[in-house]
Amino acid sequence: MKSDLEIAMEASLKPIEEIASKISIPNKYLRNFGKHVAKVSHSFSKEIATKNGNLIIVTAMTPTPAGEGKTTTSIGLSMALNKIGRKSIVTLREPSLGPVLGIKGGAAGGGYSQVLPMEDINLHFTGDIHAVTSAHNLISAMIDAHIKFGNKLNIDQTRISWPRTMDMNDRALREIIVGLGGRANGYPRQDGFIITAASEIMATLCVANDISDLKKRVGKIVIGWSKQRKPIRVADLGIQGSIAVLLKDAIDPNLVQTIENTPAFVHGGPFANIAHGTNSVIATKLALKLADYVITETGFGSDLGAEKFFDFVSPLSGLKPSCVVIVATVRALKYHGGVGLKNLENEDVEAVEKGFENLRVHIENMRKFGLPVVVALNRFHSDTSKEIEVVMRKLEAMGVPASVNEAFEKGSEGAIDLAKKVSETANSTGFKPLYSWESPLKEKIQTLAKEIYRAKDVVYTHSSERALSDLEKEGFGNLPVIVAKTQYSITDDATQLGAPTGHTFTVRDVTLSAGAGFVVVIAGNIMRMPGLGKNANALYLDIDENGNISGLF
Repeated sequence: MKSDLEIAMEASLKPIEEIASKISIPNKYLRNFGKHVAKVSHSFSKEIATKNGNLIIVTAMTPTPAGEGKTTTSIGLSMALNKIGRKSIVTLREPSLGPVLGIKGGAAGGGYSQVLPMEDINLHFTGDIHAVTSAHNLISAMIDAHIKFGNKLNIDQTRISWPRTMDMNDRALREIIVGLGGRANGYPRQDGFIITAASEIMATLCVANDISDLKKRVGKIVIGWSKQRKPIRVADLGIQGSIAVLLKDAIDPNLVQTIENTPAFVHGGPFANIAHGTNSVIATKLALKLADYVITETGFGSDLGAEKFFDFVSPLSGLKPSCVVIVATVRALKYHGGVGLKNLENEDVEAVEKGFENLRVHIENMRKFGLPVVVALNRFHSDTSKEIEVVMRKLEAMGVPASVNEAFEKGSEGAIDLAKKVSETANSTGFKPLYSWESPLKEKIQTLAKEIYRAKDVVYTHSSERALSDLEKEGFGNLPVIVAKTQYSITDDATQLGAPTGHTFTVRDVTLSAGAGFVVVIAGNIMRMPGLGKNANALYLDIDENGNISGLF
């Protein structure tokens, strides 16, 4: 089979105006970035009536380090729905340069199920992530400037919670000292960097409804605490207007197309293991007004992205999902059945059966939200008929509609059966979040730990206990909880594969994202600034004299 890059280069793309016309977007609302990418004014959404479209959430079982193909499945499903006569748009997150140059490479799908132009999407695209980075770092710079010139707000320099950010994996910047070199450079203090996808500005952008809402939310962001233990907000620094100016273009969704010319919005990029992990609310709402079926991917396994969508994004935005598609793979089942990464291509029916327990947990968890579940078994070349048969038999016994997805090799034709099962199954009438926002923070954490992570008990460090108490006292107790934890296990321990139960879930720290509207619960050893590995994808990225890029996949 041809490489992803070769397939992408051979694709016949249509002018972006033609893609926009297909879903009734007038040219006056477009701002082109070349021939095949355009921003769509977010104000357009307010001028069209809401349709009763179906919102399909694509998630996954607990993934292997390489991922199980959620993006490929999401794109293939959307293309297949269009092929069977259901008007569909796929909405995805923008790739972060950290993973693109790190372990995963490109994030625009693969094979015959891609969004294009993949080189642009995977790299600087329309500059949204750079705008978020600049907006975030403006706040950082203003904090230090405010302290240098008198500190009128009486900011406690030991309790500044706002870090700096960049869109790159760089472990050396996790903990740093700023302000060295004398008084002209400010006052020395401890600081650090997080990756842009973990920035509260990114999360805030992705839940805002318009510029006014964005500016209001940015003003609510808490950047630290005063010496009187009171929260200091961006609005206290007086720069929420400047932040909104820097994000005035980034708030508009990006319109591209799939390899089969299906419309796609690629907008926003919060990670699901350290934020809420889905594309912008603006893009999803706009797509629902323009299509009968909107396919939205959430990050990592259902214990992360999907849970956060249902318990946070849905109540916040009013979006009601109609169906959950859980992506599974034979290799992930074998991985959770005890097979090492180097041996996943070898047939092992026994390991598949053992690893199925992980998939079972994800199915049971998603049913707790009152939604119908469809499993997409994303096929890889090494899968054998015996391995596939045992998975399909077990899913049938659970009463779960399932389909072998071959969109990677066959495009929309490989996902026709999946599209039919999704369209037959979609029904939002039973949807309900798992907890009430009005419940105390610890009660919400307990619910997630026991119902989703299957823990026996929750323990808190001294610092997390104190943080929770402070947040409750300051009136933040009614915010939803976003758990930052490993994506490689349903627990907070990446080494615990399969479907462990009876374990202890440890809350290590708690932080506040008041602008985005949630409390971040940090569990286990999760970090908000990844590092590059020994064999980072950056070693394989290259460009020739004609401008052709290689190594993105």
